[in-house]
Amino acid sequence: MNHLPSNLLPDEGSPEWMNKGDNMWQLTAGTLVGLQSVPGLVILYGSIVKKKWALNSAFMALYAFAVVLVCWVGWCYQMSFGEKIFPFLGRPNVALDQQFLRDKAFSGDFPNATMIYFQLVFAAITLILIAGALLGRMNFYAWMLFVPLWVTFSYTICAFSIWSTDGWLFKMGLIDYSGGFVIHLSSGIAGFIAASWVGPRTVKDRERFPPNNILLMLAGAGLLWMGWTGFNGGDPYAANIDASLAVLNTHVCTAMSLLTWLFLDILFFGKPSVIGATQGMITGLVCITPAAGVVQGWAAMIMGIMSGSIPWYTMMVLHKEIRLLKQVDDTMAVFHTHAVAGCLGGILAGFFADPDLCRLFYGVEDSVHYTGLVYGIFKGRSKAGLRQMGVQLLGIVFVIVLNVTTTSIVCLIVKSIVPLRLQEDELEVGDDAVHGEVAYALWGDGERLETATQALSFEINREWPTLDLKTSIDAEME
Repeated sequence: MNHLPSNLLPDEGSPEWMNKGDNMWQLTAGTLVGLQSVPGLVILYGSIVKKKWALNSAFMALYAFAVVLVCWVGWCYQMSFGEKIFPFLGRPNVALDQQFLRDKAFSGDFPNATMIYFQLVFAAITLILIAGALLGRMNFYAWMLFVPLWVTFSYTICAFSIWSTDGWLFKMGLIDYSGGFVIHLSSGIAGFIAASWVGPRTVKDRERFPPNNILLMLAGAGLLWMGWTGFNGGDPYAANIDASLAVLNTHVCTAMSLLTWLFLDILFFGKPSVIGATQGMITGLVCITPAAGVVQGWAAMIMGIMSGSIPWYTMMVLHKEIRLLKQVDDTMAVFHTHAVAGCLGGILAGFFADPDLCRLFYGVEDSVHYTGLVYGIFKGRSKAGLRQMGVQLLGIVFVIVLNVTTTSIVCLIVKSIVPLRLQEDELEVGDDAVHGEVAYALWGDGERLETATQALSFEINREWPTLDLKTSIDAEME
């Protein structure tokens, strides 16, 4: 101990059990995930919708992040990871006591304060992903109520069941490395169900809903992609080899998925769609998430090909043929990009999970759990592989049933207080009707036309006093 450099000696602020490198990486990873939401999805949502909905869509994401933060430290963290009161839920309690924040977290060599922050940004992005299905018509006051209710009564149950060491699915050996079940399958199903309760956009908006700024959309998508380094790289709760493998697998799978989606668009539609490539990027990120650190690189590439093709098929083909999918107005297609891709990733995690990599991640030598079906077959442990696939399928069913039920109940509660959908006249106007503000202050758009005309007239008359600009403009308008 005496041979350590002075900056590594333990003290009150750095107890012996804390690893400074792990703590720093965990805070960095959490911040990367936070940047996926703010500003990542704020930018992506604000630019991928019609101009009249840019502000509302971006603000739905920003609001959700703030509210989830307050709920998380108030009661939701303890419900997700605290003392068990049911096999699927922890006891509600605040997570702000300074002694509790300084104590060692349930996993990893860092304090509870770091774990609370890291888990917070995962909870927040889940609500923001749900918002993607509701853009362009949900009453903002309804969204204000929906967010705290859903994170309290749906997210906490899912997180405790799958990620808490006392959770029933965790004890069964469900593999969800970084949220394929808890975040993506949940948000995809919840978004779809909430969209069915809220109702569709206007007929005009459903028929034509062009992005107002595709370049800005790509900026948001880029933040989402790069932020996933923390999303999957932070879940070993250590700056170790498994974190490095998870990061590399994440980017390999995502690139393969983007390219697969792009080639399918070219093959069937004759043009390389930028929006399509972005969807392929998202499905790749989602698909690898439940398996990132427990599969080999070749498996990540296969997963990328599948995540770029199967959700493409459900979105481009099945969506037009299945009546239920056509009826529900899912603005950002979160059912396909998150529910389908998350479900696919959960199944493939059970198929490709390498027992050696699972040992690195879970830290246990287990001959019953954490054996992918591929390895079970080739190592003479088919029973263990089949069991793992069964647990993965059980997890999928649980998440779907939970979110169909809780999301419907939350929507019914909100509906009894305020309308879920905006009025028709508000839907026609968009941001200005909802917030009294607009996203772009362009001449004749961000300002009232009369004000803009007067300002322009003043400037030009100052330069050319003999020009009767007002008469000229009035003549043009007539």
